[in-house]
Amino acid sequence: MKTVKRILELIDSPAELKRLGVAELTRLAAELREYIIAVVSQNGGHLAPSLGTVELTLALHSVYNSPRDKIVWDVGHQAYAHKILTGRREAFRNLRQKDGITGFPKRKESPHDAFGVGHASTSISAALGLAIARDLRGEKSHVVAVIGDGALTGGEAFEALNHAGDLGKNLVVVLNDNAMSIDKNVGALSEYLSQVRLTPKYIKAKRDVESLILSIPHIGDRVLRTASQIKDGVRSALIPGSLFEEMGFHYVGPLDGHNIELMLEVFAKVRSMTGPILVHVHTKKGKGYLPAEISPDAFHGIGAFEVATGKAVKSCTVPTYTQIFGDTLVELGEKNEKLVAITAAMPTGTGLKKFGELFPQRFFDVGIAEEHAVTLAAGLAAGGARPVAAIYSTFLQRAYDQILHDVCLQNLPVTLCLDRAGIVGEDGATHHGVFDLSYLRHIPHLSLLAPKDENELRQMLKAAIEREAPVAIRYPRGAGLGVKVQMEFQPLPWGKAEILEGEGDIAFLAIGSMVHTAEVCAARLREQGLTVRVANMRFVKPLDEELIKKWATETKGIVTLEENILAGGFGSAVLETLQGAGINLPVLRFGIGDDFVEQGTRQELFAQCGLLPEQIVEKVLAMMGARTGDENGAG
Repeated sequence: MKTVKRILELIDSPAELKRLGVAELTRLAAELREYIIAVVSQNGGHLAPSLGTVELTLALHSVYNSPRDKIVWDVGHQAYAHKILTGRREAFRNLRQKDGITGFPKRKESPHDAFGVGHASTSISAALGLAIARDLRGEKSHVVAVIGDGALTGGEAFEALNHAGDLGKNLVVVLNDNAMSIDKNVGALSEYLSQVRLTPKYIKAKRDVESLILSIPHIGDRVLRTASQIKDGVRSALIPGSLFEEMGFHYVGPLDGHNIELMLEVFAKVRSMTGPILVHVHTKKGKGYLPAEISPDAFHGIGAFEVATGKAVKSCTVPTYTQIFGDTLVELGEKNEKLVAITAAMPTGTGLKKFGELFPQRFFDVGIAEEHAVTLAAGLAAGGARPVAAIYSTFLQRAYDQILHDVCLQNLPVTLCLDRAGIVGEDGATHHGVFDLSYLRHIPHLSLLAPKDENELRQMLKAAIEREAPVAIRYPRGAGLGVKVQMEFQPLPWGKAEILEGEGDIAFLAIGSMVHTAEVCAARLREQGLTVRVANMRFVKPLDEELIKKWATETKGIVTLEENILAGGFGSAVLETLQGAGINLPVLRFGIGDDFVEQGTRQELFAQCGLLPEQIVEKVLAMMGARTGDENGAG
């Protein structure tokens, strides 16, 4: 019996799609889904978004000529089929692995990745920039931005739409509308798109009007060319507002995003049109894999799982930092009616879903709008509320000015909770939260804390909410250390470190997740004959300068440990303290170097950054050996 060769095995570039018919493309779509599911079940990744855009990706690459034509994906969660079809079929097996391909489009990885992404709402701005650059060079290529309805809630997307509509450049924006981002979409735009999706009468009415006009003898075609007001009138009567056309875009849709034949026809026509065009495509997140269709939020970003059942391969009985945060906030919210919680489109990811269910009047999901989230919190605080804004560290970077100007300049009691701080693993450079200690430490009025374990997070949250000033707490992704969580809240001496071991010739000053590493290193160094003292610093700001200066005069060297970039971070604060006090002694700083850290497991990336206990111990021994040699009059 002759074996039928899989079409996917024959596709090494998007150009090869152009020789395939609709039936073959449909078969290829099924093969792509099968391959994506197989790889993600082993490596983890963003499954549901990529399953929903398979036909859309095939249609785009069949009509346009990448890499000459530029396709810009927003966020990149939905770009797995794009990666596979653009010469990375075999490399895709190493998705999100160290030295493998990333989970997001990346310019260094392929010429088909027109723009590197990872954070939401950037695609239209980037695509418009590419379109302007194209025109400046006098070229005739096409530029397409693909943006989801969730990412369209971000303010940057509307800034770009406004500019693009005004410039009138040749640009296509594909709105991939699956009625969902990670959690359920919120806001007026979501309601608007819902009404568009539910109004198929518009398409028929528009066609009927066009047919009627064309039937007018002799002048029908000319009338149709000037009938935009009539068509707009039909749209306005059937759909509340014509948002995109009012912004200067020609609107096409909504289309069935899983109908390849229809999309091929539409994109072929759109390709010949001029000016800004928005193509509205309706897709189903998780399409083709039942568990992901039923629970698209659970399969948005997922670890390894069993394909047959959809169940996670690994299960952890230790609560995560996120769970501890969410449960503690609910407990505090039950006793404090002023407590308000805010998230930027991540109620599940930040642990706020339960709070939102129990206290819906005191919970606000603002969509992908971190800047608005922070200033909203400032306004709430100015009005007497006690807002807690839970945002991933990497995404809070987008709201730096709002933190500085709207919260801290006015010294408002806003609590910022930075989830996923530090190395986050396989999501790579766009998602590591390794900059927050540096970009927050220098802001006046703001206190900056990092817990050593999940119990300390609980205590810090209670203390922060009671402060009459802004506070930021950063904590890592994943499970805690499994310590006993004290149900009774304990007083937290503000700005004071916790001494874990108070005697020794060398001092370890550690913050947050690195406190446990410091304890492991100290135990190994004691086995080598060194006496070691260890402090859980707890506060990057206000820093326990009294302890630092005291220990600096009593020891032969200081070691600082942080899961943050070294430039401007916790170790820098320690050096500034010592320099200000005129104290000179050896200081070893451990953290992230001056580079972006790519994807890999936490263990692999810690090794790459020199943050494993054995690596730290080796350098400390070298420092202390040199120190001893100096004291003995040697080199």
